[in-house]
Amino acid sequence: MIQESLNMNALFILALISAFATLAVMFTGAIGMAKGGDFNKKYGNKLMQARVGLQALTLVLLVLAAAA
Repeated sequence: MIQESLNMNALFILALISAFATLAVMFTGAIGMAKGGDFNKKYGNKLMQARVGLQALTLVLLVLAAAA
């Protein structure tokens, strides 16, 4: 019982970290797109791809936490 609770808490904490990382990447990409310039040309698409990957990771972690 205690072990299951610890697993759920650990997965939930990892999901929160992943969600905040997603938010940081999303805002960085959005601000870069708003400003335009070389930064957006170089990193805009890569940042949005990273955002999608982080969102998928967050969803997987949330599902695992809920199932634990």
